[in-house]
Amino acid sequence: MQQSHERLEPAGPGPAPAGPTPAGAVPTGPVPAGAASTGPAFTGPAPAGAPSTAASTPAPARPARILVVDDDPTVAEVVTGYLDRAGYVVDRAGDGPAALARAAGHRPDLVVLDLMLPGMDGLEVCRRMRADSGPVPVIMLTARGDEDDRILGLEVGADDYVTKPFSPRELVLRVESVLRRTRPRADTGPLGAAGLTIDPAARRATKNGTELALTLREFDLLAFFLRHPGRAYGREDLMREVWGWDFGDLSTVTVHVRRLRGKVEDDPGRPRLIQTVWGVGYRFDPSAAGPAEQEA
Repeated sequence: MQQSHERLEPAGPGPAPAGPTPAGAVPTGPVPAGAASTGPAFTGPAPAGAPSTAASTPAPARPARILVVDDDPTVAEVVTGYLDRAGYVVDRAGDGPAALARAAGHRPDLVVLDLMLPGMDGLEVCRRMRADSGPVPVIMLTARGDEDDRILGLEVGADDYVTKPFSPRELVLRVESVLRRTRPRADTGPLGAAGLTIDPAARRATKNGTELALTLREFDLLAFFLRHPGRAYGREDLMREVWGWDFGDLSTVTVHVRRLRGKVEDDPGRPRLIQTVWGVGYRFDPSAAGPAEQEA
């Protein structure tokens, strides 16, 4: 199977032209190989004339509300500036309790959430926010190389993650990608099979009449499987079709399939509906007569 890239790159603007970075400028291109993985994500606040991403990521008709949660004021300021210029309404919080209070006061359409927060870390904030405010999309900010933390973030329901240091323009593209997936599809009605039903317009899913608590990506993944029963898809295919990425960390797909199985299978350890096709990927088979082989 094709190996995934360590760094997630956006399908958007390329690297900045070669040459020295002006004093105080914010790096907007990919991080060079061997770049330090610690320290602040940026070298300074965004200059007044920083490039706007509004042309490549048009704002929705109703500006989406984004909550940025980061205890580093420089990171928060730069991210807020780029999102504001892209047409979003942006709230900020510097720690977990403040983030939960902001989300309770004005429910965000998406949260950009730093994993490493003082006191209450991003994982706990994500858990509590979903418990209090429902399935709000979350993009987690993590340090380079902390694969276990990224997996944990996905396990608690994060829809995407970006590793520090990162390009602010990359983050804006990720925000637009996630928000685009929350908009109802106009080309399909309710779907159903094997006791599972989904209503794309209402973003509701049920199993045998009982509503399922699915995250954004879990819902999209289930909808894709219901639209394409009986066909095997590789993780690369699912990442492209469900996430809209041409490349990325394939463990994202693995984690979401495991989480989805835990909610739709009678016995997640011996999945019957979402089967593993060894050497290929996964297949949704609503007509399967018996349990598939146990997951390795």
